[in-house]
Amino acid sequence: MSGARLRILGAGLGCLVFAAAVATFWPGLTGEFLNWDDRENVVNNVGVHGLGRPQLAWMWSGIILGHYIPLTWMSFGLNYALGGLNPWGYHVLNLLLHGANAALFYLVARRLLAAARPGGGDPDPAARLVGAAFAALLIAVHPLRVESVVWITERKDVLCGLFFLSAVLAYLKAAGSPALDRRWQVVSLAAFAAALLAKAAAMPLPALLLLLDVYPLGRARALGRRRVLLEKIPWAVLGLAGALTALVAVFSRTAVTDYHRYGPGARLAMTAYSFIFYPARWFWPVQLVPLYELPIDVHLLAPRFLLPGVAFVAVTAGLVALRRTWPSGLAAWTASVVMLLPISGAVHSGHQLAHDRYSYLSGLGLALVAGGGLARLLDARARGRIGAVIARSVTLGAMLVVLVLAAGAWDQSKIWQDSETLWRWTTGIDPACAICWNNLGTALTDQKRHPEAEAAYRRALELRPNRARFASNLATALYAQGKHTQAEAMLRVALRLDPHNVGALMNMGALRAQDGRYDEALPYFRKAYAGDPAFADLARNYALALVYQADEERRTGRTVVALVLLQEALAVMPGDVEARRRLDALKAGRGGSAAPDAR
Repeated sequence: MSGARLRILGAGLGCLVFAAAVATFWPGLTGEFLNWDDRENVVNNVGVHGLGRPQLAWMWSGIILGHYIPLTWMSFGLNYALGGLNPWGYHVLNLLLHGANAALFYLVARRLLAAARPGGGDPDPAARLVGAAFAALLIAVHPLRVESVVWITERKDVLCGLFFLSAVLAYLKAAGSPALDRRWQVVSLAAFAAALLAKAAAMPLPALLLLLDVYPLGRARALGRRRVLLEKIPWAVLGLAGALTALVAVFSRTAVTDYHRYGPGARLAMTAYSFIFYPARWFWPVQLVPLYELPIDVHLLAPRFLLPGVAFVAVTAGLVALRRTWPSGLAAWTASVVMLLPISGAVHSGHQLAHDRYSYLSGLGLALVAGGGLARLLDARARGRIGAVIARSVTLGAMLVVLVLAAGAWDQSKIWQDSETLWRWTTGIDPACAICWNNLGTALTDQKRHPEAEAAYRRALELRPNRARFASNLATALYAQGKHTQAEAMLRVALRLDPHNVGALMNMGALRAQDGRYDEALPYFRKAYAGDPAFADLARNYALALVYQADEERRTGRTVVALVLLQEALAVMPGDVEARRRLDALKAGRGGSAAPDAR
């Protein structure tokens, strides 16, 4: 095939990969903001509502849910500046970023397959292009991508992926000569820094570059291990800085999973489980859910964890034994392990055992192996080593795999349309997921379907009876149905489980405030406000209680106390017009207009 035709074929396949990535997740464009971190990250986070100086200052200093991701915040700010809180625009940008990632991976795959030389000797260029396109299509349309692409909060996955793949591509260009090209090295380092600022998941990149130097680039053998190690120092410094920043963010806003409850054996079990779970899901992506909940107890010898541990050892040993005849298999497996290390059991945070989104970068090597296999077969056909029927059959089979995966991703994207649909699907797949039942209850509460929400919350509390948040949410559903006594009893349960639970403290304060017991409500509001001043609706309810209690104090002649309470209300909400009016007209005795709400 002539050079001009090869260029046309290469460009056409790249466009096909981008189009497939965008078209596959098209149903996600009509999705809503979800009650799965979208509110905390975008809807209620004024720090990302625009790109003004206050917003930019917050983006580069703020932490939410244990994440420091300033570039992701900035991308949300861009969305808000262009279209406010219309979720369509957020979905569009997610989709375009994913399409760009698929196209970038196609370019990376072309270089790596050329270096690997599938089939031996100088590989057929057309075969290499088709193999690279197949690898990129597997990444582009795989159902495991749904969570990262369709969920607005996971903008950090696709944005991090864009810079991560850019860093790899730039490194491959830099490594085209024995001495790294300094210009492309700088580009790779800058892209790596940007990836870390989008999401800390990019931190294993230095180890991945070392792996590429071993296979398929062969630089470690040609230049010596010491030299390629020294070359990676700048990337390692950035990776270490990213890891330290991520740890600070986790410890400042969330917490690492209790090492007393989940000791060394449990950590080992969780780590081995992760290394097997994601490749297994990559090959069999069915019944995908947004959360695979961490069990109450994790035992290394329990079948659920022992079998993955044994499988990990067996697969690793087998690939090591085959390293000379099938080096790409061991390289892809090692790449998967390296990319999963940050989210394995060693430094674990959160209530999840696994998340589909963690496969966004870890599955790249597996796709490359599949693409290399197809390239090798087509190369063999070009050399006349196999018949046309076999080559066509395998190629058609590869196309069928892509279509089946795309159909699965298309259907899976519809599940993420709204919160109720998402959590009904999830509880149907995994009825033992307590957080999933709780989130379904929240979705029903938002629709004021309180009896149904109560049932969902009760199921969540049955599964995790020591979770204070579930008890507090159940109290909200009970109160909304007029079951005030039951609601207060449930809030007492929540505060017994966790005396510092901000949601339970606020709800107890709101419950008393709505019954007119403002003096009893204020201690709860004050304690909740001290714990988390930014908690949803807390400042408004707290300020309203202060205003109403100030009225009570004024009516009993305690004007000075009323004055202090109104000043406290303005300290909580400086823009509170009602508190300002009461303060300015204290002697006139004008009242308020609303009481705090229980949530």
